[in-house]
Amino acid sequence: MLLALAGVTGVGKSYYKDKLVENLGFEKIKIITTRKPRIGEKNNDDKIFVTVNELQDLRDKNQIAYEFDLLGNTYAYTYEALNSNKNTVFELHYDTIFDFKKVCPHLCAIYIFPNDIYIAKAKTHERHLDFKVEHDRLLEIDEHYRRIKSDENLRNMFDYTIYNNYDKDSEDELINLVNRLINKN
Repeated sequence: MLLALAGVTGVGKSYYKDKLVENLGFEKIKIITTRKPRIGEKNNDDKIFVTVNELQDLRDKNQIAYEFDLLGNTYAYTYEALNSNKNTVFELHYDTIFDFKKVCPHLCAIYIFPNDIYIAKAKTHERHLDFKVEHDRLLEIDEHYRRIKSDENLRNMFDYTIYNNYDKDSEDELINLVNRLINKN
């Protein structure tokens, strides 16, 4: 199963991804990015940090299945990662869902709504990002939230929707949903 988690910055996508790995044996798909690592991030853990030239080399070798730009950096996924026979999980930027469903029709996408947008913003603030990066992320949260709430076609691209109350019940809801999906296949 290829599983994508989407939602605003600070909603818990990384946390839930780790819980799916821990509780259900999923493997993380590592996104390739030209973004510089943040403090505490390790290359080849959740992300593969590359230079623009290294990314171009992967393109030239026809290894990139999908890529997009976000906040001045490029992010990409390989064909190999997106077509694994294993249960895999990754974070999906909401705005890429239309194209992603074309590239990966077998994708199962879960959208995670924050029950309180201010908690998502506080979680973003806790990351101690550079002032400009944090400012841009907070603006993107507002834009993203407005768009997902008002665009029914966008919401309908996601197979499932859950709400994060930032508690154990929300975590259990996601784990139980994904467990049912695994058992269906």
